Amino acid sequence: MIPKNAVKTMTLRMLPFADAASDELPLGQLLRLSLFQISVGMAAVMLLGTLNRVMIVELSVPAFIVATMIAIPVLIAPFRALLGFKSDNYRSAIGWKRVPYLWFGSLWQFGGLAIMPMALLVLAGDSAIDAGLFGEIAAALAFLLTGLGMHMTQTAGLALAADRATEQTRAKVVSMLYVMYLVGMGISAVIIGTLLRDYSSLLLVQVVQGAAVFTMILNVIALWKQEKMAPMSQAARQAPKASFHTAWVDFTGQATVRRLIFTIFAGTVAFNMQDVLLEPYGGEILGLSVSATTQLTAMWSLGALIGLGLSARWLSRSIDPIRIAGRGVVVGIFAFVAVLLSSVFGSPFLFFSGAFLIGLGGGTFAVATLTAAMTINVPGAAGRGLALGVWGAAQATGAGLSIFLGGAIRDMITQAAHNGILGDVLNTPVVGYSVVYQIEIALLFITLIALGPILRTKGISANTPQRLELTDFPT
Repeated sequence: MIPKNAVKTMTLRMLPFADAASDELPLGQLLRLSLFQISVGMAAVMLLGTLNRVMIVELSVPAFIVATMIAIPVLIAPFRALLGFKSDNYRSAIGWKRVPYLWFGSLWQFGGLAIMPMALLVLAGDSAIDAGLFGEIAAALAFLLTGLGMHMTQTAGLALAADRATEQTRAKVVSMLYVMYLVGMGISAVIIGTLLRDYSSLLLVQVVQGAAVFTMILNVIALWKQEKMAPMSQAARQAPKASFHTAWVDFTGQATVRRLIFTIFAGTVAFNMQDVLLEPYGGEILGLSVSATTQLTAMWSLGALIGLGLSARWLSRSIDPIRIAGRGVVVGIFAFVAVLLSSVFGSPFLFFSGAFLIGLGGGTFAVATLTAAMTINVPGAAGRGLALGVWGAAQATGAGLSIFLGGAIRDMITQAAHNGILGDVLNTPVVGYSVVYQIEIALLFITLIALGPILRTKGISANTPQRLELTDFPT
């Protein structure tokens, strides 16, 4: 007969996130709660990938309008800090804090996706009458609602997971939610891309509105019975409300918090400026085929998942998450050096290795900084929702800004080189890409320097050994 302990140990090793569960947050409820990350990943793929391409190619919408629409969800990302604070201090008769924000975030996300295909068709001129500016207004509203819903859902969902997790399992829960976000993006990209292979206006409406319905189904399942009722007395509900300004001043008054916000922003910008440049670089500079450059996403994803596993192992050994973030930054520096050298040696191997290391370093950095935000000490009226909202705001704003900067800097430098402003020696197609990658390396060094003082403070607590058991995760 097999001992019970042996069966339990085998189960923990076969299910990478089994030990992320606790008495406060059982595995079944944790898996169910993580479904909100699937819906957010699906919406991200829809906004940044599928609809981007459909608007420019099939609907012939000017690129400037497309860029403006995609920028709207990024522009409202800073409000995640406010959303997190509001969920920390929300008052209701039954005592729920996070579930109302999850619910209304789901409604905003559903509403934006529901009206989006019709708005895009009107924007492209596919309407019985001349709608004028109505198409632009409707499309902007659709992107605004979807982006607001994504930010609200993710902020409240992460805060709820952090509330229910124990100190020992919180980092494991972070890792699981990060993986579910990647899984949501990967599965959604494959399914949506397959469904829209033979494009038509009717099919666009069906796919996008189907994603809206699927969003509601996933998020309702995720939030069902996740937060305990704790009825508040009438006196408690009528007590003076906490001020966001006061909480913000208390929270950002800590030097550790200010440095953490800066490092999250700078590191995210450094890792993401290459997002719109890596595939064109492989095709234009290294002469790779379209099928070859599409493999870059797979290499990046593989690196990100391995980075997650390494972060989990290091956290289980009581290594400070800020130190782990520093390791991710160092890997990123080597990654961009490899990408730069790939053009010098004409080596696709160095190029793909660089893409893999970008995912490895970026994934490690993201998980480590999110863990730091979840475990940071928050004073006064500030709560965990505010801390996670600040992380999300810094991360999302940095990601959006970096994509714009990467493309703009590359085009500006390339045009200057083409006009002879930089001299004959630098009049080559690679110079624009090289400048961007060198800026990213410089930003990573700045991020690494900024991480140093945080290690010498005690604002972040991560000294408890945390076994994550992610070594067998199927990457």
